[in-house]
Amino acid sequence: MKKTLHDTFINRKNIVSGTVCLILISTTTPAGAAGEDGHDHDESEIEEITVQATRSRRTVQDEPIRVEVINQEEIEEKLLMRPGNISMLLAETGGLRVQVTSPGLGSANIRVHGMRGRYTQLLADGLPLYGGQASSLGLLQVPPSDLGRVEIIKGASSALYGGQALGGVINLISRMPGEEASGELILNATTKDGQDLSAYGATPLASSWSGSLLSTYNQQSTQDLDNDGWIDMPGYERWSLRPRLFWDGSEGSKAYLTVGAMGEERQGGTLPGQVTPDGQPFAQNQDTDRFDAGIVIERPVGDWGVAQVRASGVRQSHGHRFGDLLEKDRHQTVLTEVSLAGESLGTSWVGGIAYQADDYESEIFPVFDYSYDAPAVFAQVDRDLGEDFTIAVSARWDDHSEYGSQFSPRLSALYRPGLWTIRASWGGGFYAPTPFLEETEAAGLSRLEPLSGLLAETAQTASLDFGYAFDELELGLTLFSSQIEDAVRLQTVSADQVRLFNIDGKTRTDGAEVSLRWRRGPYVVTTSYVYADADEHEVSGSARRMVPLTPRHSAGLVAMWEDHDRGRVGLEIYYTGTQSLEDNPNRLEGEPYFEIGLLGEIVLGRYRLFLNLENVLSERQTKQDSLLRQQRAADGRWTVDAWAPLEGFVANAGIRIRFGE
Repeated sequence: MKKTLHDTFINRKNIVSGTVCLILISTTTPAGAAGEDGHDHDESEIEEITVQATRSRRTVQDEPIRVEVINQEEIEEKLLMRPGNISMLLAETGGLRVQVTSPGLGSANIRVHGMRGRYTQLLADGLPLYGGQASSLGLLQVPPSDLGRVEIIKGASSALYGGQALGGVINLISRMPGEEASGELILNATTKDGQDLSAYGATPLASSWSGSLLSTYNQQSTQDLDNDGWIDMPGYERWSLRPRLFWDGSEGSKAYLTVGAMGEERQGGTLPGQVTPDGQPFAQNQDTDRFDAGIVIERPVGDWGVAQVRASGVRQSHGHRFGDLLEKDRHQTVLTEVSLAGESLGTSWVGGIAYQADDYESEIFPVFDYSYDAPAVFAQVDRDLGEDFTIAVSARWDDHSEYGSQFSPRLSALYRPGLWTIRASWGGGFYAPTPFLEETEAAGLSRLEPLSGLLAETAQTASLDFGYAFDELELGLTLFSSQIEDAVRLQTVSADQVRLFNIDGKTRTDGAEVSLRWRRGPYVVTTSYVYADADEHEVSGSARRMVPLTPRHSAGLVAMWEDHDRGRVGLEIYYTGTQSLEDNPNRLEGEPYFEIGLLGEIVLGRYRLFLNLENVLSERQTKQDSLLRQQRAADGRWTVDAWAPLEGFVANAGIRIRFGE
């Protein structure tokens, strides 16, 4: 039987680089009983699920495209560390780096295998509910409390999702309501005067209908940790509301509907009464309002296929304050897609048409307005060439209104000899440039020249994954490579003017990702290491340099004890190595550092008390140098890039109250 959009998920996962094995705690398999592979398993058996992000409708074990899954148990662990947003959840995933893009606002984006964050597509249930080209604050405005799992595809995914997925896809999957009403209330407070409130509820409704509702409130006070008059931790006040409806009809028909609303006021820059080195106060604030809606309808076609319709729309309004200048703008993204999928004789396929429109309108700088329309045709075929070998071929053609015809292919293969799992993948794609790089999002558009003559950025990525699992031990190795042509960069024109242009040559990243996971009973130990060698052409000349803010070496170790009826205790140690810096008057490269965290949770019936100690060593960039420049950069920024933690040591504690369980 085919599993579709919101199949029931499971409680545990194994991620072995190129292998994703999902494990279900079973009451029917006795401890020590032999599994289907002939090996003993302690209380566990492999559960088959369908991954949503790949479109192929194959189970994750049979998927040629490499997919990593963060399950609900791990989401809950990270939820205790940062209940307000998903940044911690993604930052501690191997191969992903959450990079602060604006220390003045605290905004951040997600770099996949060293590729800049604008190439990463963030989806919600397969829909671009945070915008086709989500601003870097979007990551900090997504609450994790109603997530059932997260699916991650690393590498060019334009063949699946078009020009916004050049570097990868992160798909946030919502929780499915159960057969009985349930809910959870989370109250959290931090030692840096932050508070979080999250309320989630889900219930069956009328026949075949169920629904859920998430509401959140988050607050953070401004913090000047080095007493230089500049806010190191921006303050904010944010609320959000998201209801969802699910319908399971007869004969496999399904529907999903969601709407969302969010409002935030964020404050950075100088403290009241304080000034920058030019003797003037400089406020750096941002107000955001976002409204979105999405729908997915699925219906069987005879006994051979499934038709699906997906549609969504999002509207975001911003008020950016940079000193005396107020920039107001509006972003809109609309998606409609119709597809047909089927499976027979070891071959599964999907094909469809899509249309996406991305619009930007500036109230004060209309010269940067754009309206991108991209109708597209896409197809994917997965073919079993034997019991142990599968290939997948994907292709998409976009007719972009600004950058013309764009063809995006992807080829993947899966080979499973014995206890090994080997995946290989290659893909190409494109990205349609906009005025928004990390620098312009941090400083605004007042010093940017009008865009002229830009080419679409294109890339090719490849990966080779090896996974090996035996009893309690799992090992994984991923080799990855990417090459970006016509990458868009910022160039200084004068002391107060910059422009965007396509640099010569290729931006190249080669590297490896290694993982090891050991599990025995309630104990789990996971280690990971990522090596990334990334370089690009200088803005002028033919010399090459290391890509800024890309550590060559990073590693992590997580040890966790967990008993669902008693609680959990965890230790995390993360290492970030030396990284090249750009236009930093204080240094050419960042110092390596360790981050250590401790987590504890106690279960008292429906009540769960938790305490999290983050960055116990209190590593903080402003202990080395000030964030504040002595003079304003040509692009308008008053701060240098963030290469180390900005918050220092933070403790948070709270209570989770569950209902209906």
